[in-house]
Amino acid sequence: MRKDVRILLVGEPKVGKTSLIMSLVSEEFPDEVPLRAEEITIPADVTPERVPTHIVDYSEAEQSDEQLYQEISKANVICIVYSVNNKKSIEKVTSHWIPLINERTDKDSRVPLILVGNKSDLVEHSSMETILPIMNQYSEIETCVECSAKNLKNISELFYYAQKAVLHPTGPLYSPEEKEMKPSCIKALTRIFKISDLDNDGILNDNELNFFQRTCFNIPLAPQALEDVKNVVRKNMSDGVKDNGLTLKGFLFLHTLFIQRGRHETTWTVLRRFGYDDDLELTQEYLFPLLKIPPDCTTELNHNAYLFLQSVFDKHDNDRDCALSPDELKDLFKVFPYMPWGPDVNNTVCTNEQGWITYQGYLSQWTLTTYLDVQRCLEYLGYLGYSIIQEQESQAAAFTITRNKRIDLQKKQTQRSVFRCNVLGVRGSGKSGFLQAFLGRNLARQKRIREDRKSYYAISTTYVYGQEKYLLLHEVLPDFEFLSEADLACDVVCLVYDISNPGSFEYCAKVYKKHFLDSKTPCVIIAAKSDLHEARQYYSLSPLDFCRKHKLHPPQLFTCNTDEAPSKDIYTKLTTMAMYPHAKLRCMCSCNRCTYCICHNLLNSELVRSVKAKLYSAVLNRCSFSIVWLALFVFALHLFTSC
Repeated sequence: MRKDVRILLVGEPKVGKTSLIMSLVSEEFPDEVPLRAEEITIPADVTPERVPTHIVDYSEAEQSDEQLYQEISKANVICIVYSVNNKKSIEKVTSHWIPLINERTDKDSRVPLILVGNKSDLVEHSSMETILPIMNQYSEIETCVECSAKNLKNISELFYYAQKAVLHPTGPLYSPEEKEMKPSCIKALTRIFKISDLDNDGILNDNELNFFQRTCFNIPLAPQALEDVKNVVRKNMSDGVKDNGLTLKGFLFLHTLFIQRGRHETTWTVLRRFGYDDDLELTQEYLFPLLKIPPDCTTELNHNAYLFLQSVFDKHDNDRDCALSPDELKDLFKVFPYMPWGPDVNNTVCTNEQGWITYQGYLSQWTLTTYLDVQRCLEYLGYLGYSIIQEQESQAAAFTITRNKRIDLQKKQTQRSVFRCNVLGVRGSGKSGFLQAFLGRNLARQKRIREDRKSYYAISTTYVYGQEKYLLLHEVLPDFEFLSEADLACDVVCLVYDISNPGSFEYCAKVYKKHFLDSKTPCVIIAAKSDLHEARQYYSLSPLDFCRKHKLHPPQLFTCNTDEAPSKDIYTKLTTMAMYPHAKLRCMCSCNRCTYCICHNLLNSELVRSVKAKLYSAVLNRCSFSIVWLALFVFALHLFTSC
């Protein structure tokens, strides 16, 4: 909404421009009537549209042409005042004032004009018969108001229409010459219709119409009022109402009718509620609401956001196969000005056998966007109408900002749901295969991926001790000397080498020693392509000896050259290490589910060590048995919940 309105009054001498302003002031401020009012400001609280209004009176006798041109360029609306009892002043409207104003304004952004017939108290007839042909000739004329400064007739109405011409302009919405809405207006209203069509059946039923009415105007429609609206549409077009609901054509017809009947403020109220500005573009404030993210914190979607995205998915999954076909995905993104997901997305998340994004893959992609670029996710949710459907102040309400990672490390626990694993290794070591295997693709399926659709990210869910978590894998380009902070900032590191390539492991060893030797970030070494013959590595230490020396897990054998989908055990292991970086897990297998793993991890956990220390201290200090039993109870409870 515009912050203020600037009204310029022009006209021939002695038509009463100054009297109009003085009459308005005397009506609103009876104790403060100025002797001369070249420019006054009306406060927002006394204007019809609650917007501060500046009214400028141009005097040909006192001001130069250059000053007039400057005022025309600054004006939001221009009132051309004539006297109803002076034919010469009426003729000057078309012979002088309108051509002069049009010369000083761009054709595509003409200032709205209002014709003002003053001194109506001096005649018994109306000037409208003379004025109507002029209004039909010039589309920039919004309306004509006859008034009397002497009798205070239509003074408030005059300035109401002037404000309305600025705040609710006809120009962006409607073409008077073609007698139809402009394409940009149709496009905006079509998006609004699709957002309001909650079940995506192409019809706004009574519940959807009432939700729309409540959203835009804060009051629902009575049942009879709903029927009256639909009857108006039925009478004027055959396909405007279907199955007792309003179609897109009927919805557009209604707004055309509002505009033609001078009620374009109704259409503007709808457009602005859905985020549009005066140029029918979504505002920056709507698309990018303020969201402060402290350093070392990440962003995640909250429960309500996932429910909303689930409803959007269900709305467009027409065949109920839990996957979005290309046509269904295209339909989903029709409310966007562009296609936000490229072909690489299909190689970033899980898809079905046909290559269509599954429900899990769909949520994963949203999770990825939120983690990597929350501003873009704000924009996307804005296009989908999140704040409107969820009745929130903005789409910023869809996000959770996680706690600082250093605090998580100090407290040895985290509430985060998304964990990042950076995958490093030389070219050809099997990094891309490792990412695609996480999405359930074996080597045969990976060979069908086109090079120009390759993705350096892969994201899916894993389960750690019964909790669903997202693991985000990022393949880092192997530029040893130019690893950026973003390449190193993660929750767990995966160093991949090709066991069949004798020069492959050296890169992993050097990266670890340079960047992660003294880091608190857990590291895992992956021995990829384990189905091939193992070659002796050129590095001075074997991969196993290197891991023993630096107290790392032994190299984890991995291959994606399988008949079925590759095992996900290693990815569960990585997520567990990311969640519990303080826990020195010494499990030799990768399942974290077997009895050996659970017991081994438990015995080496910080809690058990703490209980041991308290028991030892209690015995030494000969404290009461109640403290000892309490410590034993805590230990037993943890053992029970873990197993």
